Amino acid sequence: MSRARRITKEIAEIKADSQAGIVVDPAGGGDDLTHLIGQFRGPPETPYEGGTFRVDISIPPEYPFRPPIMKFLTRIWHPNVSSVTGAICLDTLSSQWSPVLTIKNALISLQSLLSTPEPKDPQDAEVASMLIKNPSEFEHVAREWSVKYAGAPKREVSGGSGGATAESIKRKAQQAKAREDKDKLAAYAALLLQSYPGLTLLVIMATIRTSSIDS
Repeated sequence: MSRARRITKEIAEIKADSQAGIVVDPAGGGDDLTHLIGQFRGPPETPYEGGTFRVDISIPPEYPFRPPIMKFLTRIWHPNVSSVTGAICLDTLSSQWSPVLTIKNALISLQSLLSTPEPKDPQDAEVASMLIKNPSEFEHVAREWSVKYAGAPKREVSGGSGGATAESIKRKAQQAKAREDKDKLAAYAALLLQSYPGLTLLVIMATIRTSSIDS
């Protein structure tokens, strides 16, 4: 499948899945499929809840064998996103990328990252330091930025609201990892069906199980 056909198919699938809350369109409303704009809502029980976050997406010539290049257009206070440039530190967009993943998978991973900040592997050292040393202040600033730049409603995020406590980060990281693994398996199964239409569901599940054990 050519790159253009694959991207067209991915965009159509995103539009068909209204429940995911993911939006992707060519930048500027044109027809250039190598430059897209993605959009998603801030996840609940985080300082980003209620905000709308826009992401610039550049598709390299080698896609899907190389990941899309993404950066936040909406300013955001998060340790894994540059508060100045919007650059992102996320393994799904680098070392953990796979050709079976999609633009939708990448945006869902970004959305999950807002629930599970990783201050020990930061893109923005200042934000990471605040999260580690003063989680309440981090939540306050992150919420202020969400209101100012992402259009989130004005309200304070209390310390127990699920934002940045160590326990909540651990719990949400586990939940996000489970969702991401599920999305990757679904993408892998879809690729197998597309490549080998004659495969039965049992054979596909056995192949996925073997791949999981090997990894």
